[in-house]
Amino acid sequence: MSFSTVSALSPLDGRYAAKLSALRPLMSEQGYMHRRVQVEVAWFIALSDCGFPEFKPLTGGARKYLLGLVTNFSEADAIAIKQIEKTTNHDVKAVEYWIKSKFEARPELLAASEFVHFACTSEDINNTSHALQIQAAREKVVLPAIDGLIATLREMAGRFAEVPMLSRTHGQTASPTTVGKEIANVAVRLAKARERIAGVALLGKMNGAVGNYNAHMAAWPEFDWEAFSRKVVETPAPLGLGLGFQPYSIQIEPHDYMAELYDAVARANTILIDFARDVWGYVGLGYFKQRLKKGEIGSSTMPHKVNPIDFENAEGNLGLANALLRHLSEKLPISRWQRDLTDSTVLRNIGVAFGYAVLAYASLAAGLGKLELNEEALAEDLEASWEVLAEPIQTVMRRFGVQGAYEQLKEVTRGKTVTAEALHQLIRSLEIPEAEKERLLAMTPATYIGKAAELARRAQTP
Repeated sequence: MSFSTVSALSPLDGRYAAKLSALRPLMSEQGYMHRRVQVEVAWFIALSDCGFPEFKPLTGGARKYLLGLVTNFSEADAIAIKQIEKTTNHDVKAVEYWIKSKFEARPELLAASEFVHFACTSEDINNTSHALQIQAAREKVVLPAIDGLIATLREMAGRFAEVPMLSRTHGQTASPTTVGKEIANVAVRLAKARERIAGVALLGKMNGAVGNYNAHMAAWPEFDWEAFSRKVVETPAPLGLGLGFQPYSIQIEPHDYMAELYDAVARANTILIDFARDVWGYVGLGYFKQRLKKGEIGSSTMPHKVNPIDFENAEGNLGLANALLRHLSEKLPISRWQRDLTDSTVLRNIGVAFGYAVLAYASLAAGLGKLELNEEALAEDLEASWEVLAEPIQTVMRRFGVQGAYEQLKEVTRGKTVTAEALHQLIRSLEIPEAEKERLLAMTPATYIGKAAELARRAQTP
């Protein structure tokens, strides 16, 4: 059976493959191999500049050639490495052998070939490669997708800042708000979550089999290997890795930063699940209509249906993403003694977790792009809910010392259909200043929105 999008086991590489084209080169196994080559080359070049008599500084031509192996890494190169792995049964060793195979026509590099992977354990290459993959995915895919959602939400907050909307607490009618203010709530929350994602420092360690530079010190005991390792890890690419330095580890980097990052992404996703469910409900109430797409079908038997499928798709995929992210967060910082392999297979699913999240972000963006506000439905709901004015009336009554204000309004409104006439009759009977009576009489559910519009407009500013 040949592989295609319809034979793929995962929907990320099947049904949704086209939507994840930006993430696939970064988080696939090819992307992992690419970063391994990058790390090995950076370490090799840096070693040549250490002043060791056994490894002279590389010429400019050799450096350019080595960096070209990284820049020009292709699918064919990844397949060649997989062929070598069939013999080695070790993926990192296969990368090492592939790099060495590229030295065969270059005497300068061939003579120094044993300095490829010198003093490194596989995890020196793997942990830094994972960090580079995550760095690229975060900067090129995840954050831009979240930024796009934030920008859309901020624009909607401003556009609908003054459109009144009935609130619902416990599913019951409550003090009115505005559509823009409710969207602003999400924009502000998501922006804060975005900063937490961006603020996690990505770390790498290159300190040998159990984190003590044992092999390094055996080769050159007088050399400052920790300072060298730090330089390689922290120096920006292409001559370094551009990561934060992890000075303490067992064989593997502890993965605490990964847990922090995945928790941060999961928190952002939870905010978006909350939002997707709310919009779904507003569509059900008729507050939003959805633009029709020619040829699209909402139900196989009910021709009238226009389902909020983008928000449902987003909710489902955000849930899948969070299930994986939380497992990654809980599992990865745990390793038996100085090393076990349970993290290795789990780490191969980082791209899957990000994939479901990115897929959901795209669904949300598509769904938001289809929404059209139904101001008529919003107005009808407000006009049918005069009971929400019990709050301002009893609050003004309390201001002027009217005894039993809350109880009076409770008697008039709780569990009853309340009309404007009934409330106005009550207001006229109150022993409060005439100016206050007139102010309350002029109030409607649609005008009782407090500072909602101002707060919505304020949220437009980053």
